[in-house]
Parts: sequence; structure tokens; C-alpha cells
Amino acid sequence: MFKLFSKKKEKKGILAPIDGKFLPLNEVPDQVFSTKMMGDGVAIDTTGSEVYAPCDATVSVIAPTKHAYGLTLDNGVEMLIHVGLDTVNMKGQGFEPAVSMGDKVKAGDLLVKVDRALFESNNISLITPVIVCNSSQFPLKDITTETTVKANETVLFHF
Repeated sequence: MFKLFSKKKEKKGILAPIDGKFLPLNEVPDQVFSTKMMGDGVAIDTTGSEVYAPCDATVSVIAPTKHAYGLTLDNGVEMLIHVGLDTVNMKGQGFEPAVSMGDKVKAGDLLVKVDRALFESNNISLITPVIVCNSSQFPLKDITTETTVKANETVLFHF
């Protein structure tokens, strides 16, 4: 006899792209993020200096100032990793991208290196929002309850 198997929809886990302290989005001291104008997500008050791809995706956007990275997943999810708050004011200084637009990345691939000392000496926050820009189509589920997250290990959320 044949057995019927139900195809369970696989949950996509989004890994922490950088080490740090987990922050709910509403605690980010920037209204663009805390009010979810860009979409739903989470944030990390970083302790690391390397930002990794949180999932398999295509690099769809790199801000000219190298502080923000857009990723598009095969299923249509559009993500934004915004490294720091007000980092745009550094005009690219302190960022060393490891990817280019159009690159296919796997979870754990290096996206950008950050010069922590430079940002700290300029009193610029490295709180890093991780946003699902089209979260109305792909709502976040199972948001982590961890207070400290580790890059490439901690699952931040599913959708």
C-alpha cells in the first residue's frame, strides 16, 4: 500500500547576523524602526564587528554608504539589515563590504566588516535592525526569547 505524506510547509529561520543583545523593535531609539515604518523585525545591540547573511538570499541592495543591505529570498521575502543608527552620516567610512549587489549568499556568509572603534569614538550606535520589509505578506513568528544572540547560531524568528 501507498502511504500519503503531507507536505509540511518548511519554516524559514532567520539567524542573528551579528553578536549582541536582542532588542524588540519597539525599543530601538529611532522612530523609523520602532514604529515599523520599514516593516516588522527585531534589532541587535551589537557586540560584534562582522555582519553575516542571516539566511540564503540574493543581495538586492547595498546602500551607497555601505550601512544597509537588502536581501531577497527565493520565496519573495525582502529583508533589510541596517547596521547601526545614524551610520549613514559616516558616508561609508568604517564599513568594508564583502559582497556586491546580485551576489547569492548562504546563511553565515560574511556581508560586511564594521570598524567598531571608529563608530564608538564618534558616539554612533551600532544597534542593528533586521527588518522584513514585506512583513504584511510574511509575518514574523516564533521571535526569540534569548537576551543575548550569537551570529550564525541564534534563530531570531521564522516566517
